[in-house]
Amino acid sequence: MSPPSSSNGKDSAAARVLGSGASGIAELLIFHPVDTVAKRLMSNKAKVSASTISPIIFRDAASAPLATKFLSLFPGLGYAAGYKVAQRVYKFGGQPWFNDIINKHYKSNFTNTFGERKGKMMMQATAGSLTGIGEVVLLPLDALKIKRQVNPDAFRGRGFIRIFMEEGTTLYRGWGWTMARNAPGSFALFGASAVTKEYVLGVSDYSKATWGQNFIASIAGAVASITVAAPLDTVKTRIQNANFERKVHGMTVVKDLIKNEGPSAFFKGLTPKILVVGPKLVFSYTLAQSLIPLFSKYV
Repeated sequence: MSPPSSSNGKDSAAARVLGSGASGIAELLIFHPVDTVAKRLMSNKAKVSASTISPIIFRDAASAPLATKFLSLFPGLGYAAGYKVAQRVYKFGGQPWFNDIINKHYKSNFTNTFGERKGKMMMQATAGSLTGIGEVVLLPLDALKIKRQVNPDAFRGRGFIRIFMEEGTTLYRGWGWTMARNAPGSFALFGASAVTKEYVLGVSDYSKATWGQNFIASIAGAVASITVAAPLDTVKTRIQNANFERKVHGMTVVKDLIKNEGPSAFFKGLTPKILVVGPKLVFSYTLAQSLIPLFSKYV
């Protein structure tokens, strides 16, 4: 699902970074409010009803005018921008890089095990999984974004540099759960997309898929990814949104969640995420596909 490099190969890496980074910024401005809603629903430990939904989503702005309510859904935009741009650049460039390595060194293993056609799809999915695991390096930005969205009191007026110096490794809290979420999530994202193109749309060369085919495949992959990763994503979010000085263990979160809220709480916030993730992936993918050739003319 990575945008292709320019035809002459000159400065294609720079064009890819600029194109995918710009698509990440545009995606952020449009979809950040929905992400905030999803995070606040996942972090809410009380039962959700018609009378409590507004305070849960809008917090202190629940009784404010509509414009104020909307702006309240943009907390942590600076951290979110850093995280989203870095994530998109990494995603667009990382998965094809891992796929190239697998093709070069392990293609025969996949082909012998799964066959030519299924082996190709499994390599795509595995490359996606490896990309997702490596995404843990971006965890500090993700943690700060989530805390700003759901627990702004944890900042107490401190800036990014001060927080990073004072908190250090605590910003990587939940790294194991993040990797556990990303591995199957990214596997499902790229795997389901490949399966859809191969079996549903009849596309054997994924790089030649049309915009409409990418649209359908992206939605299938995104829904599969978000659904598979939802339980671990909820656990990760609750670990990350705690105050910096409070260490929360993942198994404690799991036990308390099952005891107090029931198993269905693992899927809190799933509906808004599914509703936005398909258009979000298609939007960023299409925009990157358009911007990268444009940037390649200048860089």
